[in-house]
Amino acid sequence: MAMNKAYHTYQNNAVNTASGGELTLMLYNGCMKFIKQSMRDMEANNYEAKNTNIQKAQNIIQELMITLDTKIEISKQMMPLYEYIHFQLKEANVKNDVEKLKEVLGLITEFRDTWKQVILQSRQQKYSQGEQVK
Repeated sequence: MAMNKAYHTYQNNAVNTASGGELTLMLYNGCMKFIKQSMRDMEANNYEAKNTNIQKAQNIIQELMITLDTKIEISKQMMPLYEYIHFQLKEANVKNDVEKLKEVLGLITEFRDTWKQVILQSRQQKYSQGEQVK
């Protein structure tokens, strides 16, 4: 029980101290986790849990949609992709279609991997600029 509380505290601290980029990465990771779990739930015929996990993934996608800065060109390109993912999650839920979940998982994984590279490159630039100043 104490270990669980410590982990929960750690998670809260991680979220509270994360940059915007790191929070986005956490959202992608969470979405992937819920999609994978819903696939396992579907295979186990646990439709209530499947529904709950797909809804959690949909909520994350909605959050990503809400936080897009529409003044930035890439955001205008991401919105239709998020809308597509959200729709496919709904369809997968209604039709118990694991193939739709696999497709969406592939897209989210690609977004996450790209976002991770952006964060790493940003950190490397920041570090190298900091070194040049010294």
